[in-house]
Amino acid sequence: MHTVAAVLVDGVAAFELGVACEIFGLRRPELNVPWYHFLVCAAEPPPLRSSGGMLIDTPYGLDALAQADTLVFTSWRSPSERPPEPLLDAVRQADARGARLVSICSGAFILAAAGVLDGRPATTHWRYSEALAAGYPRIKVAADVLYVDDGRVLTSAGTAAAIDLCLHIVRRDYGAEIANSVARRMVVPPHREGGQAQYVDRPVAPVADADALGRALVWAMQNLHRPQSVPDLARRAAMSPRTFARRFRAEHGTTPHRWLLHQRLLLARRWLEMGAESVEDAAERSGFGSAAALRMHFRRAFGTSPQAYRRQFGPGPVGGLLM
Repeated sequence: MHTVAAVLVDGVAAFELGVACEIFGLRRPELNVPWYHFLVCAAEPPPLRSSGGMLIDTPYGLDALAQADTLVFTSWRSPSERPPEPLLDAVRQADARGARLVSICSGAFILAAAGVLDGRPATTHWRYSEALAAGYPRIKVAADVLYVDDGRVLTSAGTAAAIDLCLHIVRRDYGAEIANSVARRMVVPPHREGGQAQYVDRPVAPVADADALGRALVWAMQNLHRPQSVPDLARRAAMSPRTFARRFRAEHGTTPHRWLLHQRLLLARRWLEMGAESVEDAAERSGFGSAAALRMHFRRAFGTSPQAYRRQFGPGPVGGLLM
């Protein structure tokens, strides 16, 4: 059985801890798969006080991390404070033995202080991304994404992005069908589009522009199988391509071209999960035009081939845990 340990410090964020408990700690016999064994481990002497004032007690400490396959660091109380050395030593030991390391929000500062993010891409809450980049220049900070999957080390943005990352881990471990079932039980979408740039403080766009953009994007989503270009979308929004691109980036934190490519990749992935007859079929249905184009972009985005993804996540028996 795969053991997941949530690692707590004094001042732990209650919401982020709750997400880990809900997704990994709740028994799910209806799924008919061997679910996770979940531990709550105190990195400092319990009881710990959460950010909301609750007291949390647990019989497990840092010594219990030796039996964990996945360690989840739900938060860290201050980017300017160095985590205690016994906790950092436990992180390094877990990394050395090949455990999966997961941080949520400010929990990235624990992994950073332990050195396991050096040379890796990582993210944290947008409020802390500059502090993470300044304090740990060897980390490739991705400030505009909901989470980063770098194999054994995964990091997420703040608060609700914990749900996105934890569901992604379930998807990796058990496949799309199981992850979707967990999401339905939680009454949340199995995958949110876009990055955290859309949540960064900024002036509100004029309503007329937002409506025009919205109409163009609704049309784009309904016609992903057809050829589309940025000038096409700009005309539907009654804007010049240059104005459209500027408004689009302000609203969505990315370029129209990258957004359109991402939507097509998500659609192609969904067709592969639903049992597309072939990679060529998925490419045609999602507007890539050719299987070769889909293969190139799919591998670049997801780190695997469409064929391998279809074998793992398409209709059929659920595979074992992935590490």
